Amino acid sequence: MNTFKVSVRETSNNAIIKFELNAFITKHQSFEFDNIDEAKASPLAQQLFYLPFVKKVYISGNFIAVERYGIVEWSDVQDEVAEQIEAYLNDGGIVIEETAQAKKVPVTVYAESTPNPSVMKFVANKKIVTALFEFTSIDEAKLSPLATELFHFPFVKSVFIDENYVSITKYDMAEWQDITIELREFIRSYIENGKDVVLPNAAETLKKSTTQLDTQYESLDDTSKEIINILEEYVKPAVASDGGNIQFISYDSESKNVSVMLQGACSGCPSSTYTLKSGIENMLKEMLKGKVETVEAING
Repeated sequence: MNTFKVSVRETSNNAIIKFELNAFITKHQSFEFDNIDEAKASPLAQQLFYLPFVKKVYISGNFIAVERYGIVEWSDVQDEVAEQIEAYLNDGGIVIEETAQAKKVPVTVYAESTPNPSVMKFVANKKIVTALFEFTSIDEAKLSPLATELFHFPFVKSVFIDENYVSITKYDMAEWQDITIELREFIRSYIENGKDVVLPNAAETLKKSTTQLDTQYESLDDTSKEIINILEEYVKPAVASDGGNIQFISYDSESKNVSVMLQGACSGCPSSTYTLKSGIENMLKEMLKGKVETVEAING
């Protein structure tokens, strides 16, 4: 049984708070309710409308956004609402009835080249997973129905899935100009039809859930934690924009060596060695003086 965890996220509108979940609660669909009568198809939204300060409820993907009336401040009630949502979901509460009409939000996917000529990034206009996943064969992809179907294309070598995009590595037998449109339309249609990108238990099975990652982090030594924080803040956003990821593997305090894994577009990329040595290694040496000498990478 998947255990739901709720995180509170502020938005640009101080009347609206997002309650973000560690798993998807709709099939990539969006629902908006202005009052308790409109919310008949959503028992969860109806529960929220019993709170006198709730003005509007919006449910989509892996979050619930709630707009409040001015009678309270979110800082006074947000934790209580988060706990109520978490308890409701973990008790098996229904989010949306099957008869509910989703708010139509067209799915768009665009293709974006990466520094790795063998990898193309397909970016969607909505969140599709809550953790990152990489599959290098159809056998590995059992937890991802989308990746499994992509491997049926003979030119797909590996599949990397992150928050709102899919990076595909191709075999040399095919040219991007011949296959990009086909892949883009396949991914767009797949998401639009509300199919599972990964199975609900995928993150937990692969030890990628928020709780599991937090536990792993807390078990590390202080230098390893510093390295992870630097990678998260300064490196990951850049490599994610290129369709890849860098994952901390280990730190050896005696040799002062850091091991990382390159995934997605970073794996096997011609420029990855330069980036690793001239970028990441120099950054860690500078920011953690005397603690890091070398950084080595393995490809995912």
